[in-house]
Amino acid sequence: MDQVGPTDRNGGYCMRCRTWHELPWAEAWEHGRDLMAALRRHGRIDYQQPEDQADPRCRTTPLFNPGGGKMLGLLLCRDAQGRERRLLAFSGMFNGLWDAAGWVPPVFAVQDFLRLHAPVERRIKELGAKIAGLPPSAALRQDLISKRRQLSRHNMAAIHALYHLRNFRGETRPLTSFFPPQSGPPSGAGDCCAPKLLHQAQSLGLQPFSIAEFYWGGANASAGREHGCRYPPCAGKCQPILGFQLCGL
Repeated sequence: MDQVGPTDRNGGYCMRCRTWHELPWAEAWEHGRDLMAALRRHGRIDYQQPEDQADPRCRTTPLFNPGGGKMLGLLLCRDAQGRERRLLAFSGMFNGLWDAAGWVPPVFAVQDFLRLHAPVERRIKELGAKIAGLPPSAALRQDLISKRRQLSRHNMAAIHALYHLRNFRGETRPLTSFFPPQSGPPSGAGDCCAPKLLHQAQSLGLQPFSIAEFYWGGANASAGREHGCRYPPCAGKCQPILGFQLCGL
């Protein structure tokens, strides 16, 4: 599916310019078809690596489990010499990986994320085990549930503080500044393909000119995603960010 309807816009509203910034999708989508052909042929996202250096976690087979599909994105850019560059991104993590050969990294430093998250995750699992061993009516059980919820909330706030997004004016803003303070960023904000691609392009001094994202894997009934179909950036998580990121192009 090439067309996705009236909301088919690769961008977002920029508060600074009081206008919508966006990139066209058609040229990147042609490259996207080539990418899909490579994924079908090789069955892994690190297809540019020799077979003997391939990471088994990069296999695409798990994406075709029920609800296991993932958004993939492609950004076309030009470098300072006018040469075309192609950047690739997957949303969130891929089979437990934040980084994969040939794909852009997340917008935060992975080592900082692990330093924050790993000990808290262990503590949350410990609390979960204790909770599971207590009867539902136990007062201690409710106390531990409350403690686990508070720990998770503080951990998410600390993780969100790692996200700082850049635009093409050279400005940087924290992820939290794009969403209401009472709710904070929704889950997965900043981890989708478009924000990762634009952040990396700005970091490398590249000039983007076309972007396309598509769904790869088992159909996702709840979100209406179908294998091999192109979709615009999501309205709730990405569009509030993209207007800022594209400012200055």
